[in-house]
Amino acid sequence: MDRIALVLGATGGVGGETARALLARGWRVRGLVRQLRPGLDSRIEWREGDAMVRGDVLAAAEGVAALVHAVNPPGYRDWDKRVLPMLENSIEAAWANDARLALPGTIYNYDPAGTPVARPDSPQEPGTRKGAIRKAMEARLAESGVRALILRAGDYYGPRPGNSWLSQGMIAPGKPVTRVTNPGRRGVGHAWAYLPDVGEAFARLLDREEELPRFARFHFAGHWDPDGSAFPAAIAAAAGRGAKQARLPWALLPLAAPFNPTLRELIEMRPFWDHPVRLDNRELVAFLGEEPRTELVESLRASLKALGSLE
Repeated sequence: MDRIALVLGATGGVGGETARALLARGWRVRGLVRQLRPGLDSRIEWREGDAMVRGDVLAAAEGVAALVHAVNPPGYRDWDKRVLPMLENSIEAAWANDARLALPGTIYNYDPAGTPVARPDSPQEPGTRKGAIRKAMEARLAESGVRALILRAGDYYGPRPGNSWLSQGMIAPGKPVTRVTNPGRRGVGHAWAYLPDVGEAFARLLDREEELPRFARFHFAGHWDPDGSAFPAAIAAAAGRGAKQARLPWALLPLAAPFNPTLRELIEMRPFWDHPVRLDNRELVAFLGEEPRTELVESLRASLKALGSLE
């Protein structure tokens, strides 16, 4: 039988890379978009609809074995009003098809000051609004009773811009890299996750559905920058030129924040740059045998090329 997966957010970062990895493993993949348009991946069976409309999600999910819920409001807009209703629609669709519901997770569920190393079962005590919503999403998924898969990872980066620190706060997409802005505090480690690697991990996990517990949680370690300097240096190395290093002027950001909702969300995440949160991936490695891992400079070179930032 054909394995069919519906990916909500298939035009985005983690959704798009998970769709690509599933296709490579022989899955049929459907995607839900608000409007069909030229340029969409022709290998994906696109359905027109809105993740906020339950009927659209149920129709697109008919007959699927897996549903990847990787959809987010663009630019962090209306998170508190849209995120949980969209998840409820995916839960209903998963129940209707007895499908596995896969949710990309983040480090924002944790208190960065109190959780230097996070295991999948570590206490979740978020100190931000976004983290509280993430915690609520996972709690709702757990209480719903659907077969679920949560894969938490650090800050995403990759060939798709999206809501990424790399493309929104560290470089200027579309221009050669002459300057790398570092949001981190000196000496503080930070977790990074290359989107194609995360997508591959999701695909490998979904390939082994029969071995997964009903409610499965894993951590994806990705690339750990031990002191906050390795990742910016790797950006410069990938760019192939002597890019200048600069610190992010956090004190000045609130001046522009009232006029920029994305900037307000980035400011809220500052504690994760002041304190390290490293994800313990031992359960993932034990299950898969290894964690998919692209070499750091290679992954950044591919990302910069896609972002139009390589000469």
